[in-house]
Amino acid sequence: MASGLAGFETTFANPFTIRGIGVHSGADVTAVFNPADAGTGIIFQRTGPNGEVTELKAVSATVGNTDLCTVLGTHPARSVATVEHVMAALYALGIDNALIEIDAGEAPVMDGSSAMFIDAIEQAGIRTLSKKRRYIRVLKQVRIDVGSSWAEFHPYDGTRFEVDIDFPSPTIGKQSWKGDLTAASFKSELSRARTFGFMRDVERLWAAGLALGSSLENSVVIGDDHRVINVEGLRYPDEFVRHKTLDAVGDLALAGAPFLGLYRSYRGGHKVNAMALKALLSDASAYDIVESAGQRPRVAAPEMIAVNRQEYAPWTA
Repeated sequence: MASGLAGFETTFANPFTIRGIGVHSGADVTAVFNPADAGTGIIFQRTGPNGEVTELKAVSATVGNTDLCTVLGTHPARSVATVEHVMAALYALGIDNALIEIDAGEAPVMDGSSAMFIDAIEQAGIRTLSKKRRYIRVLKQVRIDVGSSWAEFHPYDGTRFEVDIDFPSPTIGKQSWKGDLTAASFKSELSRARTFGFMRDVERLWAAGLALGSSLENSVVIGDDHRVINVEGLRYPDEFVRHKTLDAVGDLALAGAPFLGLYRSYRGGHKVNAMALKALLSDASAYDIVESAGQRPRVAAPEMIAVNRQEYAPWTA
């Protein structure tokens, strides 16, 4: 079994607050990240314009729209959009339980990556809880095809992502990122990769009431001349595929528990990620639920044992 797997669930050691704007709404957003008890999972608690509170569990069953971002919930006044960058940071650092109070319909975009969420979590600290963490272990290949895009899960000794993209823009073209996912690899190789878009799409998105908060401060923008407009350029030579991988990490975090397996995609995105995850979880023969047999909070190479799957389905609302 891959090294570094945590035997017990975690939460934040201390609460913290992040303020920013929504990339699509352009609205100011305040998100308060609170510790939560073992077994809680990740919960978004949205306060609406009239003070009404909607609680949304960050799981596959709650996912609504996936066109431009991942949205929890289906009603505009009772949903939270663009959760993938937050979820990627939580997943990468092994945060199992949190209550996130948010006063808008969208998570703050910050600089368009997960870096600021990673920094805030590490400053708050991580507390180990007394409940054993459970994993979704992939047992066989599961594949979905959507036009020219596809994604698939495979058994693997650890957690691995292999993401390929192919854009007609010469600025991007074909790019690939492959690697095992750990807190260290996510922080150094993926966390700072920003969301991106094309200048030619801006007016269409604005007309649809989208990308109202998008700017060069939170997005990599490609101009009509196929050049990156941002003065500072790219953070990684292949920042585009690294951000697509970051998105995939956040989208698959909606399984409600970490998975042990390989996730591979070609020309993927939020919709493909969501469809692949649902395909895996809807096939009872494709996975089992395991936990560490060890008694210590963290073990170097834990032996995993299967548990009763009927009692554990964290991806349900």
